[in-house]
Amino acid sequence: MLLSSIYILLVGFTNSFFFKISSTSEFSLEGDYLLGGLFPLHEIEHETTLFSAETTECFRHISSKSGYQMLQVMRFAVEEINNSTTLLPNVSLGYEIFDYCSNIKNFNSALSFISNNGSIKPKEKLNNYQPKVTALVGPYGSTRTVTIAPLFTMDLIPMVNYGASTYALSNKLQYPSFVRTMPSNKDLIEMIIHIIRWFGWNWVAFIGSRDDYSSDGLKLFNKYIKNTGICLAYQEGLSLNANYSLALKKIDKLNINVIVVFALPQYASKIIKAAIVSNIQDKVWIASNAWSMNQQIPREPGIWKIGTIIGIAEGLLSLPGFNEFVYKTRETTDAGYNDSAENDIQKDSKTCNQFCDYCSLLTAEDIINENPTLSFSIYAAIYTIAHALHKVLQCNMNECYKNTVAKPYMLLGEIKNLDFILNGRQVKFDNNYDPSISYAVVLWRTDLNPPQFEMVGTYEKHPEITFTIDNSLLPWNNKGSVPFSNCSVECEAGYSRQPEGFHSCCFICKKCPSNSYVDYSRDPYTCFPCAESEWSDEGSTTCKTRSVVYPEFTETLSIIVMVSIVCLIILLIAIFCLFAYNYDTPVVKSAGGSMCFLMLTSLILSSISAFFFFEKPTFVFCLLRNAIFVFFFTVCISCLTVRSFQIICVFKMAAQFPKVHSLWVKHNGQWLFIAFMTFIHFISCVIWMTVSPVKATADSWTFKDQTMLICEMGNTITFTIVVFISWFLGFLCLLFSYMGRDLPKNYNEAKSITFSLILYYLTWIAYFTAYLTIKSKYIVILNAMAQISSINGILFSYFIPKSYIMIFQPQKNTPAYFQTSIQNYTQTISRT
Repeated sequence: MLLSSIYILLVGFTNSFFFKISSTSEFSLEGDYLLGGLFPLHEIEHETTLFSAETTECFRHISSKSGYQMLQVMRFAVEEINNSTTLLPNVSLGYEIFDYCSNIKNFNSALSFISNNGSIKPKEKLNNYQPKVTALVGPYGSTRTVTIAPLFTMDLIPMVNYGASTYALSNKLQYPSFVRTMPSNKDLIEMIIHIIRWFGWNWVAFIGSRDDYSSDGLKLFNKYIKNTGICLAYQEGLSLNANYSLALKKIDKLNINVIVVFALPQYASKIIKAAIVSNIQDKVWIASNAWSMNQQIPREPGIWKIGTIIGIAEGLLSLPGFNEFVYKTRETTDAGYNDSAENDIQKDSKTCNQFCDYCSLLTAEDIINENPTLSFSIYAAIYTIAHALHKVLQCNMNECYKNTVAKPYMLLGEIKNLDFILNGRQVKFDNNYDPSISYAVVLWRTDLNPPQFEMVGTYEKHPEITFTIDNSLLPWNNKGSVPFSNCSVECEAGYSRQPEGFHSCCFICKKCPSNSYVDYSRDPYTCFPCAESEWSDEGSTTCKTRSVVYPEFTETLSIIVMVSIVCLIILLIAIFCLFAYNYDTPVVKSAGGSMCFLMLTSLILSSISAFFFFEKPTFVFCLLRNAIFVFFFTVCISCLTVRSFQIICVFKMAAQFPKVHSLWVKHNGQWLFIAFMTFIHFISCVIWMTVSPVKATADSWTFKDQTMLICEMGNTITFTIVVFISWFLGFLCLLFSYMGRDLPKNYNEAKSITFSLILYYLTWIAYFTAYLTIKSKYIVILNAMAQISSINGILFSYFIPKSYIMIFQPQKNTPAYFQTSIQNYTQTISRT
């Protein structure tokens, strides 16, 4: 339907349609180069479906004083340029302006601008075709701009826009001739997000209208809040006849205290009025630039109750000389300018929408006090065209070359390279023909009469992004504190967020367990585990480094233990030498003869293993600290067992079991037994070390702040077998010692062996009890002390008494003394 209507308009386009307006009209001005201007002097409240090609007569709809003020800014800028001696010298600019009030029914003005002598030639080459206007200023509104932009794109006529912010227009493939002097919605949305994050809000609503401006803003808002922590709790696109109160009640029920109103003024007015009627209180309203400086809305009765209104406007700049220009034009009107006569001409003319029925009634103050939001954008748009034309005409400080042909597309090429200062602000465009950004944050002071707009913050993108708000200038309604608008209260340090519901902003807080931490900069929803070398208490935000502990050589206790080991080894070697020196004496023979040297050698080798309990444990240290002792000490115990059994054989079993005793003596049964038990124990030790070998490990579970370097004992079953063999031999030794408790004194070793074995058992029972109940690095030293204690038990109960006799009681180390002891034992046995 829309395309067919455009076709009808094009077919019916004639020269008579474009009636030349009197030069005294505010809508036109003669000049060397003509600019087109489209301004909303009226607004249509309800657009109707397009069923015919008729053009809307704007004067039949609601008047817009701000639109007339925009028109005056353009007239002021053109007059200022025409009076300039440096910009476009000896070249005059003219204009033709239309009242542009509809999204779809104002094509006549656009077609007029792109025509040449009343006709349009779409297939004409750019070098040959000269449209009526050199460039267009306007229109106001994204939808209106998108509607007519293809008509200007066709001939690359620059559309220097002051009031269309939809980001889609930055697409140069679709809109190659579109230029704007106001920021795009992308920049506006980024600014809004900066405000929301500045105050720490994350639970917001977004209300807009059903047009390109609002829908584009909502799409961009949803895109750019990702990864910012902001949640869009409610969004709505409202028509003019929608139920605004219902939408606001939904927002209030969701406990949303920050509402972004991204809409045109007529929609924003309805939203604010509905909030007053619905008694919506203490909210923060963020106004988009379309209505942030509106003059009527702040005067609504009761508006102060709804909360704080923060507006976003372009950097507030005054236009020097504009007020004087307005007063001058009003004086001309008051002096007898017959506006009604012009109106009659316009009503009878075939040129529509160049008629303003209320404009002559406006005073200079009405115009000056109107919404100034777009004033600089319009002013910059005119100067942008002028500077581009200045370059195309190769102007210098004195004159321009009028012989140069200035086609519209030539201006477009120059605009991209423009960079000039206008009233202290830089005018420059990027590759998308979007301008440098300068925003102001304004606070609505509705408590004053009349209401005022106070600048409380700024936002600049060039040369770098800078954003700041003076919090002291914001008199929040909530007892002066920043309103709360978050789905959940922020978690305390050390608490992670646990999602609750659909939105990421809604969560419950959970304290991180020990040995974990939460890092909000990394992920506030996860308690990350500490590394093995680190630790933390519950509710931590960082991990601390564990101290690595193990017995060191330099510690006092380690030195004491090692000195005692050295003394023990020296003593064992001395006894070994003593026994070797007295090898043929009865004491040595009664102690086992050559077997004593095997026992002493085993004890010496067992003692060496204690040195491997100090310093940082390694696989070799772990292997040697227990395996050497277990094996060689078991060899010693097997010798004691054989020695106890052998004495019983001599004094008791020889007479009762002579054959068995004969075989035992003949085949060296004691050495066979020792060899057999040594072999069995050696195999068990090999299996223990190969099936699941002992290894160094870091114990980080016993103490939260320490890592103990320990040696694991390997496979439990194989380790038990190894220990069982040693303990079983000790049990046999105790049993044989008990059986020989009544033997001759010189051969009776039951007490000494029993004492050494009981000490052995008690020592290791105490150690294993401590190992299972006490966790400390010193448990390792206790293991070494248990080994030393076991060796000392045999040394001092078995070898030291015999050494004492050899050194201090040599009279008892004679064959005669031992023979007397045997005779006394025999007599005692015979009596019984």
